[in-house]
Amino acid sequence: MNIRIHKAALLAGCLMLAGASALAAPATPKPAAEHGKAVKRYSIEQFMATTRISGASFSADEKRILFSSNASGIVNVYSMAVAGGEPQALTRSTTDSNYAVSYFPADDRVLFTRDQGGNEQNHLYVRELDGTEKDLTPGDKLKAIFAGWAHDDSAFYVATNERDARFHDLYRVDTKTYARSLVYKNEQGLSVSEISRDGRWIALVKTNTTADSDVYLYDTQTQQTTHITPHQGVASFEAASFTPDSKRLLLLSNEGSEFSRLVAYELASGARSEFEKADWDILFSEYSRDGRYRVTGINADASVQVRLSGPDGKPLALPKLPEGQIRGPRFSRSGKQLAFYVNGDRAPSNLFVYDLGSKQVRQLTQSLSKAIDPNDLVEARIVRFKSFDGLVIPSVYYEPKGASAKHKVPAVVLVHGGPGGQTTRGYSVLSQYLANQGYAVLGINNRGSSGYGKSFFTADDGKHGREPLWDCIEAKTWLASTGVIDPERIAIMGGSYGGYMTLAALAFRPEAFKVGVDIFGVSNWLRTLESIPPYWESFRQALYQEVGDPVKDKDFLIATSPLFHAKNIRVPLLVVQGANDPRVIKPESDEIVEAVKKNGVPVDYLVFDDEGHGFAKKKNEAEAFRRIVEFLDKHLKG
Repeated sequence: MNIRIHKAALLAGCLMLAGASALAAPATPKPAAEHGKAVKRYSIEQFMATTRISGASFSADEKRILFSSNASGIVNVYSMAVAGGEPQALTRSTTDSNYAVSYFPADDRVLFTRDQGGNEQNHLYVRELDGTEKDLTPGDKLKAIFAGWAHDDSAFYVATNERDARFHDLYRVDTKTYARSLVYKNEQGLSVSEISRDGRWIALVKTNTTADSDVYLYDTQTQQTTHITPHQGVASFEAASFTPDSKRLLLLSNEGSEFSRLVAYELASGARSEFEKADWDILFSEYSRDGRYRVTGINADASVQVRLSGPDGKPLALPKLPEGQIRGPRFSRSGKQLAFYVNGDRAPSNLFVYDLGSKQVRQLTQSLSKAIDPNDLVEARIVRFKSFDGLVIPSVYYEPKGASAKHKVPAVVLVHGGPGGQTTRGYSVLSQYLANQGYAVLGINNRGSSGYGKSFFTADDGKHGREPLWDCIEAKTWLASTGVIDPERIAIMGGSYGGYMTLAALAFRPEAFKVGVDIFGVSNWLRTLESIPPYWESFRQALYQEVGDPVKDKDFLIATSPLFHAKNIRVPLLVVQGANDPRVIKPESDEIVEAVKKNGVPVDYLVFDDEGHGFAKKKNEAEAFRRIVEFLDKHLKG
C-alpha cells in the first residue's frame, strides 16, 4: 500500500499509463490490400458501451472477487464468482462513483470509497452483511485513504486529514466494532506509505522536490522517527513493501542511476543492499500474504512488464494470455490465486484469475463493446523523434487504417497530464475513437514525462511553456515525415497539464496548430498554484520548484500562463471543464474562454455540472468525446 501522491499525479489529466531503444524510422504506408479493406466506423455510443473495470479483492473463502465497474454508467462496486458468471452489483449509485477497496478477511462485509460529485474528498464506507452502508470517516472537507489490513485481521488502517487539512494521520480501526485508535500523528508533513506486518514499523516519505524524496521509519513502540535514506545529489526513494518477516523494507531508489531499482534495507542494522533491478523503472513489488510469492511491475518503454517469483525467489513463468499487458496483480489471502487485468491496445482491461498450483487461468470478464470488432481498431506502436535540441522524444502512435500517401489524414498531438505523467500503451477510448474516425494520434511523452530516466524526468523543471512545448511543436515534423499525415491539418489536445500545453501552444506558438482542445486545463498558473487542495501541502514546495512559486516567481508564471497572452490565440478552441474540479477550478476555463472570444475566433465551451477533474460518468464522457470529434471534423475536415 502506498498512498503518497507522485509528481505524475499532481495535476493528473484524463490520460494514463518492449519498445525499441533506437530512433524509430518514419512510418511506412500499409500495404495496398489493407487500404482497400473497408473499416467500419463506430459511434461514440458503441465505444462507450465498453465497460471499464478496476481493482481486485478476494472474498474470505476465495470463491468471489470484488472489483469496480462502470457498467451502469457510473462506477459501482461488484462481486463475481471466481468460477465465472454474472457480476452482482453491491452498490447502485446513480450520482457518485463508488470504488471497491476490499472484502473483509473473515466475512462478506465490503469496504469501498466515494467522494461527492468529483470533489476528491473521499470517505471510506462499509457495506454491512445486510446491505446497509456506513460512513466510517464522517465529517466535512476531509479525505480518507484506506491503508491496508493488520496481519492478524483484527483491524485495518485508514489515513485521514480531519485533524489538520494539510496532513494525513494514521488510525487503526477495529474490524468488529469500528472503534479506532491513533497510530501516527502527522505533524511533520510526511506521507504514510507502508506498514510492516507486525505493526511496529511505518514507512513515511518526505517529498523534497518532484525528483528527490526520502524515506523515514516510524517505530510505533518507541514513537521515534528515523531518516533512513540520507543521500547526496538528486535521488528518489520510495517504500515498496516490507518483507513478510518484518525484518527488511524494500525501497525503490534511483540513487546513482537513471532508473529505480529495488534496494533492501535491514531494519536491525540499517544496512542496504541491491535486491532487484531492471533496464527500466521498477514500479512496485509486493509479496503474497504467506510470503511464498512476489510480483514485480516494470515500466518498460510505456508498457508494463510483470515478473513473478516463487518460494525460492526464482522466476516463475506466467500463463499464456491474450495480447496485452498485465496490470493490477493481487494475491488471494492464501497465496494460491493471483487476480490481474490484461489490457491491450485493442482490448480494454479484462479480469483474470490464475491458480498458482494448478497453473490454470480463467478470464472472468469481456469488457469490449459487443458491437465493436477489435480488428477494426488500431494497434499502437512506440515511435521516437529528435526534438529541436537533439533530445529523443518517445511517443505512442495510432495510425488510422486506410491512411496512405494518396489518402493523407489529419492528426492530433495528444499531451498527457502531469507534470510528469506518461502516455503508455493500452486501451484508450479517446485514441481509438479518434483513429476510427480517421485521425492519427500521437501520444507524446515530452521532456519531463516519467518512465524514461531521471534526467529526462527533470528536463522540464522550471521550463514549462517553453522546452516541453517545443517538443510538441517538433512532433509535427515527425508526423509529416510519415507521408500519410496532412501537415496543414494537425490539432493539439490534452487533459489537465496537457490542457495547459494545448493553451500554451495556441498562445505562444499560434502558427503551429490548426485547432486546440483543452480538457480540464490550467490557464493561469498563479491561481492554480494558490488554490491547490490543502492536503497537497506535503509536496507544495516541490510543486513550486517544478512549476514556479506564485510569490517569488510571479513574473515568470505570468509569462508562461496562457490567460495573460490570450490575445495571441487565433485558431478555434474547444474547452471542457468539470464544475466541481478541485485541482483546476472552473474560473480557469471561464476566463480563458472569455478572453479568446474577444479575438473573434470560434470558441466552444463544454461544462459538466456533476464532474470534477476527469470523467466519472459515461454519459458525460460520451458527450465530451462526441463534441471533440464534431469540433475536429468541422475545423480539420471541413
